[in-house]
Amino acid sequence: MILQVRNVSKQYAAHKALDDVSLDVPKGSIFGLLGPNGAGKTSLIRIINQITGPDGGEVLFDGQRLSANHISMIGYLPEERGLYKKMEVGEQALYLAQLKGLSKKEAMERLKFWFEKFELKGWWKKKIDELSKGMQQKVQFIITVLHEPKLLILDEPFTGFDPINAGLIKDELLRLRDNGTTVILSTHRMESVEELCSHIALINRSKKILDGDVHDIRRKFKSGKYEIEYSGHGIGLANSLWGGYELISNEPHAGHMKATVSIPDGMKTNDLLAGMIQNVEIISFREVIPGMNDIFISLVNESNQEREVLS
Repeated sequence: MILQVRNVSKQYAAHKALDDVSLDVPKGSIFGLLGPNGAGKTSLIRIINQITGPDGGEVLFDGQRLSANHISMIGYLPEERGLYKKMEVGEQALYLAQLKGLSKKEAMERLKFWFEKFELKGWWKKKIDELSKGMQQKVQFIITVLHEPKLLILDEPFTGFDPINAGLIKDELLRLRDNGTTVILSTHRMESVEELCSHIALINRSKKILDGDVHDIRRKFKSGKYEIEYSGHGIGLANSLWGGYELISNEPHAGHMKATVSIPDGMKTNDLLAGMIQNVEIISFREVIPGMNDIFISLVNESNQEREVLS
């Protein structure tokens, strides 16, 4: 594990930001840190970056207790960007790169590579406030990854990007992961989580309520529903649903029919298919696996209801 959070708590006056939170971030993964606004994600990120310290618990980085020695191994892109508006793009990028421990020569070589890759070469002498929000985002992303950190923490990195540039950043995150960088991605965009993340942790109201492998989590929350596209008469489908199968929906779709059927526990898909084949022509048959967005909403609502009952 590149990062291990052990029973971390954080209190701000009367507000409990983190309550006994533990999680493990595997090396070489893209790890989704999820939760509603105010859940405690930013507080945890600030602790990992040593901007603040925990009131209880500990954080281990690559097997060692987190310390000032690890700051240079972490890259952090906050949601609220912090570029100096009146400084020239190149001057600022070079200055911040040297603060990360790079020599001027090495920083210039790496900046040249990244500016060409992100099509920013012609903007070197421009001031930050002359750039669009998306261009500023590119500059800040470059500065964040330039020193090739072991751990990269990104808080809502796709804000302000059009689909093309969002895709560019996603491709870079996958390349960085493949080259050994571990990424913690804090985002509300569940499609990005499903596309990029191998593991997640979900925090709500200061407590962790879910964590694990994304694939395993989605399979865990499956509900026995199947989507079937078929041609034939609806009566034929109805005749097939013997023995307790539940028809949830059945409607026209692309010149044929599409039905959603629930199969009770203990019953087999083969039995349903055997009955259907006798009455309709099956075009496609697939299990409906819930997306992370549905799981996120369901668990957060359930957690909130439990808190209200206890209070």
